Amino acid sequence: MSNEVIHIIGGGLAGSEAAWQAAEAGVKVVLHEMRGVKETDAHHTTDFAELVCSNSFRSDDHEQNAVGLLHEEMRRCNSLIMRAADQHKLPAGGALAVDRNGFSAAVTEAICNHPNITVVREEIAGWPPGDWKHVIIATGPLTSPALAEAVLEKTGEDSLAFFDAIAPIVHYDSIDHDIAWKQSRYDKAGPGGTGADYLNLPMDRDQYYAFVEALKTAPLHEFKDWEKVPYFDGCLPIEVMAERGPETLRHGPMKPVGLTNPRDPTVKPYAIVQLRQDNALGTLWNMVGFQTKMRYGIQTDIFRMIPGLENAQFARLGGLHRNTFINSPKVLTGDLKLKVDPRIRFAGQVTGVEGYVESAACGLITGRMTAAEALGGSLAIPPATTAFGALIGHITGGHLEAESYSGARSFQPMNVNFGLFPEVSISKPEGVKRWRGPEKTIAKRKAITSRALEDLKAWA
Repeated sequence: MSNEVIHIIGGGLAGSEAAWQAAEAGVKVVLHEMRGVKETDAHHTTDFAELVCSNSFRSDDHEQNAVGLLHEEMRRCNSLIMRAADQHKLPAGGALAVDRNGFSAAVTEAICNHPNITVVREEIAGWPPGDWKHVIIATGPLTSPALAEAVLEKTGEDSLAFFDAIAPIVHYDSIDHDIAWKQSRYDKAGPGGTGADYLNLPMDRDQYYAFVEALKTAPLHEFKDWEKVPYFDGCLPIEVMAERGPETLRHGPMKPVGLTNPRDPTVKPYAIVQLRQDNALGTLWNMVGFQTKMRYGIQTDIFRMIPGLENAQFARLGGLHRNTFINSPKVLTGDLKLKVDPRIRFAGQVTGVEGYVESAACGLITGRMTAAEALGGSLAIPPATTAFGALIGHITGGHLEAESYSGARSFQPMNVNFGLFPEVSISKPEGVKRWRGPEKTIAKRKAITSRALEDLKAWA
């Protein structure tokens, strides 16, 4: 038992999981939660780990789905969030859906009854006091204005975002490379570039106008009042640009100038969609300028109208909504500590992870790491081959820097997905001459997940 105390700010999924992990390790925890004293625009109760949106934790298939793998890794690490989810699961096919009230009540009961956890209902309206030696900030997308202002002051004006303008991200190996070609506009290399840094997908006139019409009639996400954000000219949703005139997109993000299709160099495409490498592994590519308010269900159908994306698999779909998250690659170390104040770690959605389970996993990792330090030791970062490690690696260093010439903010929130994992080698089964249908994808995912669970053992 340590005499040191860990202060955790925020009682959402990340904060609750962090508190549980640290307390289970034998460390005293003070969990500061402002709900009950000051309400938010989204929450309806004062329970811990309240689910403010969907009640789904998404796929529970740990062999073929990255979030299912994350579920399994958390279960193997004594996760409170996964225990409560399993206790209150509802029929949902291959997904893990929960009774939201029962789930949150179970987490709250476990937190409040743990002998090593003290709950304090209060707003931390500024930077954590200097005598708090171990701190985890897990305040999520609805961080209080006073604390957000303190974070801004500590980290710099460009290190905190208050809305997401998210373009879709595509798995590289699902793009048709018989159609796509690599070229930068006007062959400009740019800092660290080669002159062939973008994937280009050409559209003829008919394809372009069909695409524009589909955008104009697509159903849009309906925002709650607290989610609404202003548009900025630099990040207009593509459907808004389409509404401004049929030629707007091809004079904006889909302009065809400075590019030549090497397979048909005499024919100028009417419009071109560009994709830019999005992670250091080169497995994920961002659709440049394609932030959107379209509902998720229709996005896939419309984006697959683009030549070369007919069979595209998306690691993330587009969006535009209110959020608060830090520029983690810039301000955090690899073990989630704040560079300018290393006694503080960040966890959950405020770091730029997306999703319930990802937030809770981030809390699990920070809770364990901080507890190890409070006990006089240390705990390594989870292996990059695990879902834990792949997720943390992305938010702290796996994302490419923004282009220096544009100054655009590159880092954006993301769910866990197989594109974040290091490559794995697979071989065809004995007697099989070639893969059929999805066999190679299934085998690759099984190899990634098997490797992850094996490599997790030593860390866990």
